[in-house]
Amino acid sequence: MSRLAIKICGLSTPETLGAAVRAEASHVGFVHFSKSPRHVEPDQIKALAAIVPSHVERVAVVVDPDDEQLARLVATGALTAFQLHGKESPERAAAIRQRFGLPVWKAISVKTRADIDSANAYTDAVDRLLFDAKTPDGAALPGGMGLRFDWTLLRGLSMPAPWGLSGGLGIDNVCEAIRITAAPLIDVSSGVESAPGIKSVDKITAFCKAVSAC
Repeated sequence: MSRLAIKICGLSTPETLGAAVRAEASHVGFVHFSKSPRHVEPDQIKALAAIVPSHVERVAVVVDPDDEQLARLVATGALTAFQLHGKESPERAAAIRQRFGLPVWKAISVKTRADIDSANAYTDAVDRLLFDAKTPDGAALPGGMGLRFDWTLLRGLSMPAPWGLSGGLGIDNVCEAIRITAAPLIDVSSGVESAPGIKSVDKITAFCKAVSAC
């Protein structure tokens, strides 16, 4: 079995970013969404990404971004992918990929099997699907709330594109999630925090060790 990919998302300090790199995370995520407690500006992303080794992917998480916002992020020269976490259509996702020349991920909010099936519309538009828990109606954030969905919905499914699992993952349940879903990429944010937006070096280290032990 190939090594599982691990994305530590919502990083905002050199200390926690360094912990993710030392723990052999394959991807690090920077949230550029002003309503999020994990929000970082383009200049912060540029400074943080400068300490990330070239073999680690650097993903910007955005929510229904306009082209101006994306252009500012691309101008940092720091990113290797965009993660779309809003209501972006397949057409919008494809347009972003074509215009900015970076791989595009699309987060799919999941509560039912129909939500998973809806990801098929993005097969030719994005480079990776990310299945995340659907947040309650009216929630201020589209993700990063520590919610999980029924992982058995993904059991045995043949995915139309590369994909990953997010939502409610933590040190205590990540092995169960991997066992049920066989996810090739695991994405964690709130599960390695001591408070909303405050990443824990110890939790990042322990989470990556837990994934490796699976």
